[in-house]
Amino acid sequence: MRVIEITQPGPPEVLKLAERPDPVPAAGEVLIDVAAAGVNRPDVLQRLGKYPPPPGASDIPGLEVAGTIAAVGAGVTAWAVGDAVCALVAGGGYASRAAVPHEQVLPAPAGLSMIEAAAIPETFFTVWTNVFERGRLTKGESILIHGGTSGIGTTAIQLAAAFGARVLTTAGSDEKCEAARTLGADRAFNYRTTDWVAAVKEATAGRGVDVVLDIVGGEYIPKNLDLLAVDGRLVQIAFLKSPRVEIDFSVLMRKRAWITGSTLRPRSPAEKGAIAHGLRLHVWPLLEQGRVKPVVYKVFPFADAAGAHRLMEASTHIGKLVLDLRSL
Repeated sequence: MRVIEITQPGPPEVLKLAERPDPVPAAGEVLIDVAAAGVNRPDVLQRLGKYPPPPGASDIPGLEVAGTIAAVGAGVTAWAVGDAVCALVAGGGYASRAAVPHEQVLPAPAGLSMIEAAAIPETFFTVWTNVFERGRLTKGESILIHGGTSGIGTTAIQLAAAFGARVLTTAGSDEKCEAARTLGADRAFNYRTTDWVAAVKEATAGRGVDVVLDIVGGEYIPKNLDLLAVDGRLVQIAFLKSPRVEIDFSVLMRKRAWITGSTLRPRSPAEKGAIAHGLRLHVWPLLEQGRVKPVVYKVFPFADAAGAHRLMEASTHIGKLVLDLRSL
């Protein structure tokens, strides 16, 4: 199979096209002929040597794929050769074939291309488990989403709006704020030119928001706590800035608020399968009805994974970046 290897920690140029033996699906796994693979910020961190794969996972980057099932391992009955699928992987997505635990596989949503299907798993798994399972966002509540035009942000805005929440978001330009509003955000604030803390307070008449989804960390954390309503929830899923900060816990006490969060990649196939079940039940109908859709900003030839990483690091894109393997 063809793969993209990280030859050594470093800039995008360390990503090189190579060949490796085809994987063989173990018991409980399926083998996918990969048509497209999503590109995510954790891939960049792995390339830099800052996010090693969990024990047992492939050293090849890539956390999500779409394609057709080429073979099934022992004990797999839910999938058959030829099924069109997308899947979350703990590594190995930048490859023309991927062996995946069957629990982490979902049908490619009807009406979507393989490119679009490949842009779904990482962000949809992350948003579903963090915003709706851990953050417990419900209809009629409000949510503040930081990084509203990232892959996570574009997914979270659409899902929160689809489930009846009021959505506020931050983004780094007026163009990105307009894109966020187009996706369903009620209010979008340019964090480079606006005091977004004051803006959120004004937009909520001082009440604050029920949920904050944060990928930034650092000095955002005490600001997020300040913006929580009574019984509010801060959901922390990444740290573009520091994971270490001093906070005043009396704020949580007065507001009866709580802080939660999670990482997805190290979780077991059974845990990821439980998230997949929730997605298939609650979110897949929205995808197939066209009410929610992955936002694909640019598609790169598989051999140009470095170009995708350069764009990811520039942070000028809106939505997802995808590698196309169909020409291999």
